[in-house]
Amino acid sequence: MVSGHIFHCRKQSWPPEEYVNKSTLHSLDFDSAAPPKQAWRRRLNSHANILKEFSVTFMEALKMVRLGVRLWSYVREEASHGRKAPIDPFTRERCRPSASQGVPLGGMGSGSISRGFRGEFRHWQIIPGLCEASPIMANQFSIFISRDGGNKKYSSVLAPGQHEGLGKSGDQGISSWGWNLSGQHSTYHALFPRAWTIYDGEPDPELKISCRQISPFIPHNYQESSLPTSVFVYTLVNTGRERAKVSLLFTWANSIGGTSHLSGGHFNEPFMLRRRWSIWCASTSQASCQPLIALLDGWTAKDNPPVTFAIAACETQNVNVTVLPCFGLSGGSHVTAENMWGRMVQDGQFDRENFTAGPSIPSSLGDTLCAAVSASAWVEPHGRCTVAFALAWASPKVKFLKGSTYHRRYTKFYGTSERSAADVVHDALMNYKWWEEEIEKWQFPILRDERLPEWYKFTLFNELYFLVAGGTIWIDSESLVTDEKSSFTESEQKSIEMANGDIKMAIARENGKLGSVVEHPTVTGLKDDDEKMISKSSSRDKRNGLSKLLDHGDDVGRFLYLEGVEYIMWCTYDVHFYASFALLMLFPKIELSIQRDFANAVLREDTRKVKFLADGNWGIRKVKGAVPHDLGTHDPWHEMNAYNIHDTSKWKDLNPKFVLQVYRDFAATGDMSFGRDVWPAVRAAIDYMEQFDRDDDGLIENDGFPDQTYDAWTVHGISAYCGCLWLAALQAAATMAHRLGDMAFADKCKSKFQKAKPVFESKLWNGSYFNYDSGSSSNSKSIQADQLAGQWYTASSGLPPLFDEGKIRSSLQKVFEFNVMKVRGGRMGAVNGMSPNGKVDESCMQSREIWTGVTYGVAATMLLSGKEHQAFTTAEGIFTSGWSEEGFGYWFQTPEGWTMDGHYRSLIYMRPLAIWAMQWALSPPKAILEAPKINMMDRIYTYPFDARNQNESRVKKIITKSSCFSNSVFHCEC
Repeated sequence: MVSGHIFHCRKQSWPPEEYVNKSTLHSLDFDSAAPPKQAWRRRLNSHANILKEFSVTFMEALKMVRLGVRLWSYVREEASHGRKAPIDPFTRERCRPSASQGVPLGGMGSGSISRGFRGEFRHWQIIPGLCEASPIMANQFSIFISRDGGNKKYSSVLAPGQHEGLGKSGDQGISSWGWNLSGQHSTYHALFPRAWTIYDGEPDPELKISCRQISPFIPHNYQESSLPTSVFVYTLVNTGRERAKVSLLFTWANSIGGTSHLSGGHFNEPFMLRRRWSIWCASTSQASCQPLIALLDGWTAKDNPPVTFAIAACETQNVNVTVLPCFGLSGGSHVTAENMWGRMVQDGQFDRENFTAGPSIPSSLGDTLCAAVSASAWVEPHGRCTVAFALAWASPKVKFLKGSTYHRRYTKFYGTSERSAADVVHDALMNYKWWEEEIEKWQFPILRDERLPEWYKFTLFNELYFLVAGGTIWIDSESLVTDEKSSFTESEQKSIEMANGDIKMAIARENGKLGSVVEHPTVTGLKDDDEKMISKSSSRDKRNGLSKLLDHGDDVGRFLYLEGVEYIMWCTYDVHFYASFALLMLFPKIELSIQRDFANAVLREDTRKVKFLADGNWGIRKVKGAVPHDLGTHDPWHEMNAYNIHDTSKWKDLNPKFVLQVYRDFAATGDMSFGRDVWPAVRAAIDYMEQFDRDDDGLIENDGFPDQTYDAWTVHGISAYCGCLWLAALQAAATMAHRLGDMAFADKCKSKFQKAKPVFESKLWNGSYFNYDSGSSSNSKSIQADQLAGQWYTASSGLPPLFDEGKIRSSLQKVFEFNVMKVRGGRMGAVNGMSPNGKVDESCMQSREIWTGVTYGVAATMLLSGKEHQAFTTAEGIFTSGWSEEGFGYWFQTPEGWTMDGHYRSLIYMRPLAIWAMQWALSPPKAILEAPKINMMDRIYTYPFDARNQNESRVKKIITKSSCFSNSVFHCEC
């Protein structure tokens, strides 16, 4: 664990005073209008450079030529069926990726829209698995200012500069608008899930403007965090000597990105909600207000469910709201974009009569339909005013290409109508202040901790962008719209019942009361009827194949997130191994739900034939006992293992990773019902791996191909990565078995551990680190950054260390000196492989890459071993190369990795969420801290759950290790 002294203490990385005048900050220092002291910052006139993608070397291409041919053929075959292959390196996006990203909009799992730091709305992910990267430039905020009786006017789109397609002669579209902002005095400040844009005298030198973007991402709140909405709060401060009439304009195209706005059949409609409440306004502290809304209904291509947008503003005694329900971007429109802009320049508002207009005529093919909401206010000299806008979208159905359709999680609270966007946007405007209070309570303890580096604080929160923008889908567990296809077979169900029966009997014997079950203080008491729920699938499970979720408030639906927007596979498990710390700390019920999904999957078999592209051989899609690589792409939960490059039933890391994650979650939450639910799958996962111990020495062997998460990096014999994971999994399984009363299996795992550990050390330990593998290849003695992945999880779970402290610290020091510091002086992260001679291992493309999430994981391991300086130096390389002004521009799109020259592979990737493993190491759960360290070599480890206070509530506090990290804000509500 970590020590209590100061970590990496240094001056503030990016003080706001270097970006915004102190006088402006002072004038905005109320009602959260000023940006926070810790945030990621950019000037709006910063150049958004085009990002450079990695390329393989000639020798690497030569080795992969057969794979490339098979993959190309597979991509074409999928396209012929109207589907996108999960991995497609051949198709290029229309919009080249650039260093332009910012904090995304919305909660989790209801579709997302990203917003660049210069204000553009881009990266549309409303349809599952599809990402439309190009911005819709009609979606803008604009401002119109009139002073001195109209003799002095300013107007501009609140986005800097020009963009492609603007300035065409005679254009009646958005080129006719006033693109007058230089961005020289405007700045962006990001601290997910909020962002601030400060216009410091642009376009009016005497008007200071703050736009605060707020999304409902609230840890441990499983309702608000599912909502598809964001709020934009504008604070206006008049520093001049005369009053100013200020009109803010929010325009929105009826589009879900790409060319969807041209598909026809869209219509808009004004809408007024007459429910009233109180809202703060500068002129009157209790002004009644109402949201005035334009609804935008649109149809999507390829029979995807329709989507409705709602844009709204609050009208108060000081703020007048008007709408223009419909305008077009072409000259043939009844009201063109040019007409709309001219009206705003002249009057600063639209006609009030527009509220009585009915739905517009549906758009024609090729036409773009837009809507606008305007909010106007008088701002007195040296006065200030607040104006709130909101955006919501309703896409209640999630339809996957192979047939299954579900309702999203938010429909549990708002119903399944597409028109619920109006209710969502209303509640967003009503509740955003409460959201901010909850967000600040969550973030404050970390932000105020002066012992932590500044860059770490805001990067920790900003990496969470992926839980919104990573293609996440969150469904209501009872929301199936069409019949699902697969369920457990009769034999599979029988094996589950038998295994659960064994657990129940063992627990009963342990407590001397045969026929009953242990009641744990953190779990609602389980009676005989409840046990029947545990030991067999419910009727709903048999009909729909849904995970069993206990009926005591733990049903939070089902959750999917992509490996990355370029690798379209749901919940890729070898990567979730790194990313899952974020979910466990912030949304533990979602994390347990995902583990239940995989536990169900372990015990299933899918005999459909699949061709594996690496070798061209055929096999079955899912082998019973093997942990699937992913939950699928086009029919998740039912057609798993969309990844088909290798046969992952032969991978050596997936099963140990499942055991380790399950045990960590079980230990941290103390959820005994979860432990019992998944135990049959844990046993099966361990038993399945025995086939890979071919010489009966207790250790699994790799098979001379890339049979683990580094799927281009060949491994021979015993490997540091997989072998260490296996040792850790045996220890975790033995401990969990002991807790559940399965003593025979506990002894079996203990015996294997005691047999395997000395073999692992004798085959791989070279005196200063563990060799890459036990083979005789040129890279067998390479220094792998991730060699102690098993020890990382062991320490994170409160288990005794796998090796003596000297070996652990020596290995980490070697990684730090070679993999970190010999790569650009430690300013890029940890390279995956390094030769003992100090040169990068270039045996394959992955050995020479720097993986962002792995670097964070290595840093977490260092923290757990007391190497704080090395840990933060290692992780800071990812910040420097990915997030800093001198880096490559990967903010809010952190890739899987980059090469030595900074070229990326796979943007917007899951694994970098592993930065939360560092926070876990700094602030582990109380259950982990209090776990006694009893060496597995001596006896079975005993977990102290039953010795704890029997009156303890169901809410488990995850507290800090020591007072130096302040009061933790993380807890597990299980």
